[in-house]
Amino acid sequence: MPSAEQASLTYAFDAYCAWCYGFGPTVRAFAEDNAHRIRLSVVSTGLYTGARALPVAVYPHLSAERGRITQLTGAAFGVGYEHALSRGTTVLDSAAAAAGLVALRDQPGVSELDAAEAMQRAWFVDGRGLSDVDVYRDIADELGLDADAVTSAYSAPGGRVEARAAFRALRRLRVTSSPALLLHTAHGADQMGGAASTVASLTAALDQRLPAAIPQASIHKLSSRGEPS
Repeated sequence: MPSAEQASLTYAFDAYCAWCYGFGPTVRAFAEDNAHRIRLSVVSTGLYTGARALPVAVYPHLSAERGRITQLTGAAFGVGYEHALSRGTTVLDSAAAAAGLVALRDQPGVSELDAAEAMQRAWFVDGRGLSDVDVYRDIADELGLDADAVTSAYSAPGGRVEARAAFRALRRLRVTSSPALLLHTAHGADQMGGAASTVASLTAALDQRLPAAIPQASIHKLSSRGEPS
C-alpha cells in the first residue's frame, strides 16, 4: 500500500499506565510488522488528571499489579520504580506527562513510539517522575534530539493545551481505558485491541478492518474538530 494510502491508527496510552508499559513491546512489533500499510500516532489518555493527580502512595494497587503484568506480558519493572513506590511521594500527573510527550513528539525526525517508550522507561524502570523537566532533557539526549528545544517546548503552555485537547478528543471517541489501539474509519475510531492482545491478533483485526480505514486521519488532527464525518 503506498504511503499516501496508509491506514491511520492511534495508540491511546498513558505514560503512567503500567498496562501500557507491558503492552508496549506488542505495539512496537505490530507497528514494525505492518509499517508498509499503517501510520501510527501516539496520544495520551489523561489517566491521572484533575482530582486523580495525586501522590503514588494513594494508589496501592500499582504495587500489587506488577506481578500480574509481568506474568502476562513479560514486562520487567526496575529497582528505581520499586523505590518510587516505596517512597510514595511522586505525584502522578498525566497532564504534565502528556505535555512531555507533545514536546518530544513534535521534534523533527522523532519516532512517537521511541518517545513514549523512553518516557515509560524513565518511570517504570528508573522511577523518575514525569513532571521533571530534566527527565525530558535526558530523554532528548537519549533520542538524539535538541534538548533545549524539548525542554522549552515542555515548559511552554502550548503543550498542555494540545494534550488536554487530545484528552477531550479521545473521550468523544469513547476511549475509556488504556492501552487502546484505534483504527480511524469513516464511522469513527474502531478499537482493535488492548493490553491482552498479541501481534497476531492485532494484525488479523487490521486485515479485517482495512477496507473501512481512513488514510492520514489522527487524533492530532481530530482533537480540534471531533470525529471524522
